[in-house]
Amino acid sequence: MKKVKIFYMEGCPHCRRAFRILDDLIANNSEYANIDMEYIDENKDVQAANAHDYYYVPTFYVDGVKVHEGVPTKEKIERVLMEAIK
Repeated sequence: MKKVKIFYMEGCPHCRRAFRILDDLIANNSEYANIDMEYIDENKDVQAANAHDYYYVPTFYVDGVKVHEGVPTKEKIERVLMEAIK
């Protein structure tokens, strides 16, 4: 299983929505619960944020490859999870 890095900002409405979608997807598919996810607040870990190429949050990387950036939908977040379990 691949590692997922999630870049977000505290207070971001799109990030909150992505986290709600993630929680829902994980609750409905136990395989997703085994994915190693690292949450990185770009305001608290500026060095990690600057080391990655993105402009909008939330941004999801799977094993170092950007899979999603920006406004989340259930389909887009599920694509991230599917990439991680390949």
